[in-house]
Amino acid sequence: MATLYLIPVPLGPVSPEACLPPDTLAVARRLDRFVVERAKTARAHLKAMGHPQPLQALQIEELNEHTPAAAIESLLAPLKAGHDVGLLSEAGCPAVADPGAALVMAAHRANIRVVPLIGPSSILLALMASGLGGQRFAFHGYLPAKEPERSQAIRALEKTARTEKATQLFIETPYRSAALLDALVNAVNPDTLISVGADLSLPSQLIQTGRARDWKDRTDRVKDRLVVFGIAT
Repeated sequence: MATLYLIPVPLGPVSPEACLPPDTLAVARRLDRFVVERAKTARAHLKAMGHPQPLQALQIEELNEHTPAAAIESLLAPLKAGHDVGLLSEAGCPAVADPGAALVMAAHRANIRVVPLIGPSSILLALMASGLGGQRFAFHGYLPAKEPERSQAIRALEKTARTEKATQLFIETPYRSAALLDALVNAVNPDTLISVGADLSLPSQLIQTGRARDWKDRTDRVKDRLVVFGIAT
């Protein structure tokens, strides 16, 4: 039976051996068919993982936010023909806040075996290190980029955190991270807890949790860094 392997990748410029176990690397090195979010990045990851084949000999197909739903069936075709396929993401772990989830669902519908491999998840790393509640939590991906929608979304998440006693997690791109932290500080109650996890698993890692008032005038700490935010009350 063919298998769709979900292969995590490092969250930044570090050696794959530093964050991926040998079994994950072994699977990545033996496969010759991949579905990836971005081919150029995937080739760089596979090269760093020590793939033994010439990269140009590998079959690499892209699946990203621009891929039409009708194309999923063709991406599934090698699996239906009996070939193992690896799924790689730009987001660390495939299919988590990632368009690869569409291929995973298609594999389940076709009764194709799906195997997730071990590797770093920025979302879980941030939650683990935050000190916020890990029994109940929700991940919301990216918040609106513009006002007033962004602040409205923040206040709604704060209300949910308060009423459901659940940590609310979301992520932001490096070029908008400082603006989002500034919006957080100004939108929530000064005593609301804000956790910041930036450059997780990298040498430049920042993990810090404090009250909203403690983050005021400190937004420069997250500028140009990929950040996972958490809030709790």
